[in-house]
Amino acid sequence: MGRTPSGHNESSSRAGGKLSTSTTAPERHRTTVVVDRFDQISWRDTYEQSAGLSELAKELNERYGCGADLLADAFQAAYKVSARLRERAEMDRSRLVNHQIITALAESCEFAELRRVTVGDPYAAAMAVLAQAPALRRMLEHSRNAQEQAEQVEKAQQNAASDATTLCEALRRTAGSADEDTAVSASDAVQHSIKAATAAARQSDRSAAQALPAAAPGMGATARSAAMKAVEIVRGEAALMRAWGIGPGELEKMPFDQRAQLAERLRTGRLAQWAELIGRFRQMASGERARKVANATGELVGVTLGDDLSRVIPSELVNLGLPELRAVFAARYAAGELMLYHSQGEQATGQGAIIACVDTSHSMYLAGRDGVSREAWAKACALALLDQARHAKRDFVGILFSAADKIQVFRFPAGQPADPAQVLDFAETFLGGGTSYQTPLTAAGELLAEELNDAARGRGDIVMITDDECGIAEEWMRGWNIAKHRLGFRVFGVAIGAPRATEADSVLDALCDNLRSIEDLTDVSAAADLFRMI
Repeated sequence: MGRTPSGHNESSSRAGGKLSTSTTAPERHRTTVVVDRFDQISWRDTYEQSAGLSELAKELNERYGCGADLLADAFQAAYKVSARLRERAEMDRSRLVNHQIITALAESCEFAELRRVTVGDPYAAAMAVLAQAPALRRMLEHSRNAQEQAEQVEKAQQNAASDATTLCEALRRTAGSADEDTAVSASDAVQHSIKAATAAARQSDRSAAQALPAAAPGMGATARSAAMKAVEIVRGEAALMRAWGIGPGELEKMPFDQRAQLAERLRTGRLAQWAELIGRFRQMASGERARKVANATGELVGVTLGDDLSRVIPSELVNLGLPELRAVFAARYAAGELMLYHSQGEQATGQGAIIACVDTSHSMYLAGRDGVSREAWAKACALALLDQARHAKRDFVGILFSAADKIQVFRFPAGQPADPAQVLDFAETFLGGGTSYQTPLTAAGELLAEELNDAARGRGDIVMITDDECGIAEEWMRGWNIAKHRLGFRVFGVAIGAPRATEADSVLDALCDNLRSIEDLTDVSAAADLFRMI
């Protein structure tokens, strides 16, 4: 005897209840690294700004179907301060290969080294991902079989869930017109279908789980190699930036694409091969600045009296070793009558702008025995002078010159950040042609006069870097001496590979207050005194 409609509904409800319980599964994740909303924003912004990441994700998606998620994981593993990986059981089956790859990366000591330079820096983390791209491709290729089986498992699970949902809906629709026996039979059929689909999915899952370890051999070595390569690239670019005087603070404020373009320009520009020389010049100049303190000692000229313990002569210090004479030492110290070394140091008097006049005539192309060109040495020195000016809060002007009608002026005001692109323009510009002293020095004098009139700052410093001699007009020389006396500036000369230009009767000697000759283009210390005096 049949049941009432309510009985049919109750049976179908029980069947539906069994169905919904059997199909409920824990949440599965498609990303390996646990992230928060802010991490996701960092990845999204970086991804949208990096054409390289977008192209790589598209390529990996087309070939393996999981590219964007894998790149997001690789980025977050390098970027997050505390990167935590999900358990394997939490992962979507189609992303188990990603989990294995990221785990192999994260477990290597090389990746820990990489994180020292990428944590908190989205640009560096993106660079690391791109540097590891070849290794990611290889690991995905080796895991292709496991990936395909995992995707089959996922598809089987989805089909099972879809079929079960369809059967359940059909059962509910027929429950009102079928008797209890029919409803129960239909319910049993649904449950049987679910069990069969689940068993098939589990078998496929086991096959996929077996395929993953088969892909593991060699993955650890590949991951270590990838991390090592990424460390080399990221640190190399950071060193390149430092060599050109671009600090971390400037880089953090720089948009991603601008930073990428700057890095590419630094790697491929005319003076890219001399980055190491430029870096050594800057380090030398920084060291000389550290030595330049108030009342710094210089050439020893005698003995005087005073209370400066840093200059006490040894015979005075002997008194400290004799208990009976310590009171005498204390009394002489209090009265300022200790015997001290008296030295005459080089006084840094500059307050106005530092102006570097750099010869870019054809002969500056010449290189020494070690391959360093005269131009490279001159530009490296000029960039160190730019640092010197920034440190002293002085304006800097770079004047590139050659023939009388060839000159280019680059101004870097003290109150404004130095634009890296403008710095590169200054460093890479080469005019060619002959050599004229009058044109750049006239421009330098006019700039210092302008500074004195506008900002009441005098006593600027001009550094003339050249490898040639040229004549000057007597009338121009008279005007130059008048301007020099009125403005109070100093002129420093650097003759590169031109010892004749530094002789006592040379034009350069007549123009300069301080003159030196440079023969070894690898020796940055030959210009060290410049950075003590300027």
